[in-house]
Amino acid sequence: MKPIALLIVGAGSRGTGYAEYALQHPDQARVVGVVEPREYYRNQLARQHNIPPENVFTDWHPAANRPRFADAVIIATPDALHADPAVAFANLGYHMLLEKPMAPTAAECRRIAAAVEANSILFAVCHVLRYTTYTQKVKEIVESGRLGEVVSIQHLEPVGYWHQAHSFVRGNWRNESESSFMLLAKSCHDLDWIRYVVGKRCLRVSSFGNLHHFRKEEKPQGAADRCLDCSVETDCPYSALKIYMGYLQRGELGWPVAMLTPDVTEEGVMNALRTGPYGRCVYACDNDVVDHQVVNMLFEDGETAAFTMTAFNHQRDRETRIFGTRGELYGNGQVIEVFDFLTDTTDRIDTWAGDGSILDGHGGGDYGLMRQFVAAVQQGDQSLIWSGLEETLESHLMVFAAEEARRQNRVVEVEV
Repeated sequence: MKPIALLIVGAGSRGTGYAEYALQHPDQARVVGVVEPREYYRNQLARQHNIPPENVFTDWHPAANRPRFADAVIIATPDALHADPAVAFANLGYHMLLEKPMAPTAAECRRIAAAVEANSILFAVCHVLRYTTYTQKVKEIVESGRLGEVVSIQHLEPVGYWHQAHSFVRGNWRNESESSFMLLAKSCHDLDWIRYVVGKRCLRVSSFGNLHHFRKEEKPQGAADRCLDCSVETDCPYSALKIYMGYLQRGELGWPVAMLTPDVTEEGVMNALRTGPYGRCVYACDNDVVDHQVVNMLFEDGETAAFTMTAFNHQRDRETRIFGTRGELYGNGQVIEVFDFLTDTTDRIDTWAGDGSILDGHGGGDYGLMRQFVAAVQQGDQSLIWSGLEETLESHLMVFAAEEARRQNRVVEVEV
């Protein structure tokens, strides 16, 4: 089969990462267009993929005003800027890979879903956790009956103290009005993952959480508004100097350092910390998203799940326990342990098969997603996509219901 043609809308870390698949597999995909308002990132992707100048855009509207010139579009714009281009490109007949979350509101998610259905396009949302070898093994174990009937699940999203500071205090997802609320921005992955593993509808949810620590009231005495000006910076675990210069000194020049500046030298990073948003004190930012949250879920046959998202931990992968009538499963994103009640034995399975490339992101889920999406477009087969429209919309509605439950302090029904 000939390679499919891709249009990348949003050439940040996610869009560039997905485009990498075409460089690794030119026999399967090629990037023929890019939309990106930032000159450096736009030109960088255009050079990497030899995109003709007439297909390089600063804004998505001119690309959408032309007849379709690619088989599929990858939309990796900021969260709040998903709905309009998604609807426009769906109406042009582009098959679509849409970065998660679909959109910041349930109404916009439904608008995207309506456009997808009306135009009968192949559609995937980047719930990359579904596409890891680890997740597929967990799903296989659950469906095999080794655990008996699943009764309950505990699932932890340990965001990490410095990741919270980078993305959700100083960074692009810090403020609901500019992006979306925390559960949607960071943890729609997780509620979707739970829904995928259970394999049944969620009926109702409750939730609690708040912004506990990253507030001006917690600012240490003597702290400045910027880390480079701060007399107590060396005693602060969230010091931007500690975090970013640490990466630089270890020679790790990708994410998160590359998010500060294209100039990933000591001079470039220091200048970014002196003048940009990532050099701000974590107690003096305009952030308003929660730094911890719990969600309780009830599924249609009585199964329950408890999810915890927290900023206050060392960086590691998600952890899950699944409790069944014949066994218990523990998983940490790589290793799965299954304890069998009948034999009192534990089976340990290591699922890691990464190679260190950019598409290793999310435990290989980025690569798995692109592999399945490209194959689906090549073959015209929606079944090859494991994060399609109906279930993805449902898991988003779970997230919106959970946030409503948190804000209103009540149990909320999940409407589909």
